[in-house]
Amino acid sequence: MFAEERQQKIAELVAGSGRVSVTLLAERFRITTETVRRDLATLESAGTVRRVHGGAVAADRFSTTEESVNERAIQRPDQKIRIAEAALALIPRNAAGSVLIDGGTTTEVLADMLARRAAVEPSDATEPRAELVAITHAVPIAGKLSSVPGIALDVLGGRVRGITQVAVGQSTVEAAGRLRPDIAFIGTNGIHASFGLSTPDPEEAAVKAAFVRSARRIVVLADSSKLDTETLVQFASLKDLDTLITDSEPGPELAAALEEAGVDVVIA
Repeated sequence: MFAEERQQKIAELVAGSGRVSVTLLAERFRITTETVRRDLATLESAGTVRRVHGGAVAADRFSTTEESVNERAIQRPDQKIRIAEAALALIPRNAAGSVLIDGGTTTEVLADMLARRAAVEPSDATEPRAELVAITHAVPIAGKLSSVPGIALDVLGGRVRGITQVAVGQSTVEAAGRLRPDIAFIGTNGIHASFGLSTPDPEEAAVKAAFVRSARRIVVLADSSKLDTETLVQFASLKDLDTLITDSEPGPELAAALEEAGVDVVIA
């Protein structure tokens, strides 16, 4: 394969996945890591990609880049469904308890699945139905769970960010700090071996950090485009997590860091 053809394919991979690693490209094209770095340097000079530690990202992808919830909702639907199904399996059927569901498009798919499951759950007319407390600060998720039998919805208030449709602010952080849910399903814009979990907006980071501190068990839902990615504000370290549910095996560096932190990785 000519260098120009290989570089075009690398550019297509970056455009499709948002990020590629030097190791992955070396294995895929059966070339040395030095050759990969030269290819990435050429593509960066052409304005096609931007080099980062260990690989490259799309040229327009920066630490503050943030897509709207509507834009993200149509991206990687199959992966989000598989991740949400694996997360749903962690919530016992027809049982009491409490779950916190963070804002995000994958967590929204989880909320939709939870609502549909609860709506058809058989109940014993002679026994009171167990009630699951669902906590969220996300407007779309609250809408899906607001009138579902067997679910008691607790909505955390605050100022709603239009781009993500979640409540943020000091009141949201304080409300989260007064809770101790059994399990929290957390979304993230990036998960990185050394930087941990991150998101572009400081106010959302503060709320997510409060969620991570409050819950007894932390489960992160992140499709593979979030792996090996850093955005502006860190809100948790890998050691804060119990489980990561994703759709693809993490790269060697992230996989090693997750193992060292004791995080259970579920590939959906």
